[in-house]
Amino acid sequence: MKKTLTQKIIESHLVSGTYLPGEEIGIRIDQTLTQDATGTMAYLQFEALNVSRVKTELSVSYVDHNTIQIGYENADDHRYLQSIAEKYGLYFSRPGNGICHQVHLERFGKPGKTLIGSDSHTPTGGALGMIAIGAGGLDVALALAGKPFYLNCPKVIKIHLLGHLQPWVSAKDIILKVLDLFGTKGNVGYVFEYAGPGVESLTVPERATITNMGAECGVTTSIFPSDEMTRRFLKSQRREEDWIEIHADLDANYDKVVEIDLSQLVPLTAKPSSPGNIAPIRECEPVIIGQVCLGSCTNSSYKDLARVAKILKDKVVHPDVSFIISPGSKQVLENLTRDGYLAELLASGARLMENACGFCIGNSQSPQSKSVSLRTSNRNFPGRSGTLDAEVFLASPEAAAAAVITGRLTDPRDLGMPYPEVFIPEKFYIDDRMIITPKNAEAASEVSIYRGPNIGPPPVNDPLPDRINGVVTLKVGDNITTDHIIPAGKRMKYRSNIPKYSEYLFEILDNTFHDRAMKIRESGSHNIIVAGLSYGQGSSREHAAICPMYVGVKAIIAKSFERIHAANLINFGILPLTFINEEYYELFVQGDRLMLPDIYLRLQEGSPLIVKNMTRNMSTELACQLSGRQTKIILAGGVLNKC
Repeated sequence: MKKTLTQKIIESHLVSGTYLPGEEIGIRIDQTLTQDATGTMAYLQFEALNVSRVKTELSVSYVDHNTIQIGYENADDHRYLQSIAEKYGLYFSRPGNGICHQVHLERFGKPGKTLIGSDSHTPTGGALGMIAIGAGGLDVALALAGKPFYLNCPKVIKIHLLGHLQPWVSAKDIILKVLDLFGTKGNVGYVFEYAGPGVESLTVPERATITNMGAECGVTTSIFPSDEMTRRFLKSQRREEDWIEIHADLDANYDKVVEIDLSQLVPLTAKPSSPGNIAPIRECEPVIIGQVCLGSCTNSSYKDLARVAKILKDKVVHPDVSFIISPGSKQVLENLTRDGYLAELLASGARLMENACGFCIGNSQSPQSKSVSLRTSNRNFPGRSGTLDAEVFLASPEAAAAAVITGRLTDPRDLGMPYPEVFIPEKFYIDDRMIITPKNAEAASEVSIYRGPNIGPPPVNDPLPDRINGVVTLKVGDNITTDHIIPAGKRMKYRSNIPKYSEYLFEILDNTFHDRAMKIRESGSHNIIVAGLSYGQGSSREHAAICPMYVGVKAIIAKSFERIHAANLINFGILPLTFINEEYYELFVQGDRLMLPDIYLRLQEGSPLIVKNMTRNMSTELACQLSGRQTKIILAGGVLNKC
């Protein structure tokens, strides 16, 4: 049978199950990555597994999210992460070396390998022909211990690219078009596999923009073939020996095929407040821009920033615009400096930030109140910028440069200037001294783990009760993101202190939730959340499951869940339940008392659960789609209880 690229890599890594879409499979993981916002908890969980050394081919701990050090918490966590890497055999990318996805692409990713990371944008690695998947930190900890990574075998959608991009249209516009076609929900269980003659002209950094932001569609991952363009990129990184050619068979069978003619694309934007709210820039109403942020893991490559430098040469930032640049890595910054592009950017009035996530997660460079920020990052959820009443548009680096010049949302084709060509160096200047290589096992045995006062052990859940008697502590609508559940930004410094971090649960939606939930838990009752479609969009942040578990949430009843969040809920012993009849969603009201009886029997039989609304005197069936493995985890109260 002719095979897709996805099938080839997954089948070569199968540990359990068979390649049958929809069925649970376990795959061997070659590489892992973590970042500091989620990695600290991942390594606390890894320690709880009592394994003496990581068992992957390669694992890297990055510090790129919480690099702003106001108070001791972030610095303490960074030292903890470094000591963990030294003791257990991980590479450690120090603060300032760059964003995990950019650095991993440059220095570690390999075609044909599997990668999971405790960051939802780990699919960036698909630009190199990897199966690269975002996951919760506990799943990464298990992979570090040599355990398989479990997922539902995905269906594959082929995105067949034709033609060539026109001047002023970029890879960002390709993925915005994909988001326009597929939206941000309803794509769980799929992989986007890119193919066709249009692929050949796209560089690896351009492919990375596309695979990175495919996460906003909710797919398992996105992947490009490893071809001559891949070889050239790895050669530029002095890693040509890591290259292999790998692609789908001709006439491989796909679940769906979608064609995109690159020559027909125009500059697009994602309007507030969703990456799926797509429109051509020329069709938008006039929008005054107060801030432009260039960078993040989506668009912070050498080529992205060099092109903006060429557009802004001999120009000055509009007087009403604050222009922020954040290179993706130390390598990008050094090469921009050596080639003169950084000087051009600084001369234009750009403000140089760290090689870190920074503005993208709202822990720095928040825009002014009631203003508009245009960003090249991947998410524009409400409040994510750090300013609740600001609006964020997403667009390409070219559109960002146009807004810097004009002070408004501008189609870059309307600048009236020639499109500047930028060529990637045949060989980058490379300096890996900010990456600490693993100690050998003998030296590692002498390392002591550093633990600051903000670092606590991962909380452990109680076994799932056979009967849940609870209260609808919160009812929410569609498209609830992990940022809605537990915020990023300034709150993330408490990610290692679950009791403290839990105080901010749902603060964007209802800042009384935590106190109400704790009172219900202390009364001996259970907390239940009712939600709409696509609950748990966005980050892989497992704290969006750990913190609800800590305050006594036993079940979430939703119309649908996003993949990573559902897996995290299971890992921490929270039932992810879906309405069989979605009309019943309307009949549940915050404050209703609910009872779910006979849970053990129904889970073991694989039959629907029953929820009785004691307040409304009604009942309905709920689906709980668990594998046998997941059922054991849920009954135990989570993975750490079961291990």
